Amino acid sequence: MDRTDLELVLCVQQHGSMAAAAVQLGITRSAVTRRLAALEAHLGVRLFQRTTRRVSTTAEGDAFCERAQRLQHDFLALEAELRERQAEPAGPIRLLSSFGFGRRWVGPALADFQSLHPGVSVQLQLSDHLPDLAAEGFDAAVWLWHPPPQRAGEWVARRLAPNRRVLVAAPAYLQVHGRPARLEDLEQHRCLLVQEHTDAMPARVHHWALQREGDETIQRVVVRGPLSSNSGELVRDWCAAGHGIMLRSLWDIAPQLGNGELVRVLPRWSQHDADVHWLAPWRARVPRRVQLLSEFLQKRFVREPWRPRSRS
Repeated sequence: MDRTDLELVLCVQQHGSMAAAAVQLGITRSAVTRRLAALEAHLGVRLFQRTTRRVSTTAEGDAFCERAQRLQHDFLALEAELRERQAEPAGPIRLLSSFGFGRRWVGPALADFQSLHPGVSVQLQLSDHLPDLAAEGFDAAVWLWHPPPQRAGEWVARRLAPNRRVLVAAPAYLQVHGRPARLEDLEQHRCLLVQEHTDAMPARVHHWALQREGDETIQRVVVRGPLSSNSGELVRDWCAAGHGIMLRSLWDIAPQLGNGELVRVLPRWSQHDADVHWLAPWRARVPRRVQLLSEFLQKRFVREPWRPRSRS
């Protein structure tokens, strides 16, 4: 039994007629009858009931056709995958990312990827909300933090790069207020706060959960300050202007650290809760263009291009 036998049986089932199947397959009706009889003899079961007006599947024929359809689908998928491997990838990719990281790092990376693969078109949507990716028609998301628990079993998660939030301030602020020497000293400083959620009543007490380099233990410190916002970019501007100390992701402040506009405070302390992840709905076969993009971003971000390099 080979693939042409599967095609023959499925064609007869679809049309309910030997003659119609013969026309579809481009062979004679007698050839259809002969091949079907030989297959039934080989299997030792009757796949179809024949009458003068119609051909219909038996119970064994229904079971055969159900399995044959799956096998045909696998054959076609295999052929398509092999053809795609030999050809330049083509087709659309819909990607989601957060506003800040997407604009600063994902966007430029996608432009470079598309230049390498002209047949691929990429649509990047920026959002502050992570939706049901499959329901919204996204191939994947480049997102900070881990996937939500309710999606962990439905999505494939892959860490693209580590990311840390670090304590920084402007030199002008430190000249006036001094540099904290211990974590507890932050309680006496003006700390600039990012309101993660736009609640009607902002929290009166804020905590920063930090880890010391080489230690997995998380320590929480109470922080206060007269300035807070739900805009991280605004808080970054306040910090650069010398209004206080902030906790911010390295990817967001790489230029300011590089040119000295901002400097690290308590450099051995940081927050490890915002790694960069590739999130994608699970599917049996991932298009090659999507797989190539995932690999491209992994190579692009694995060395943390936002990490400040020492200045000569």
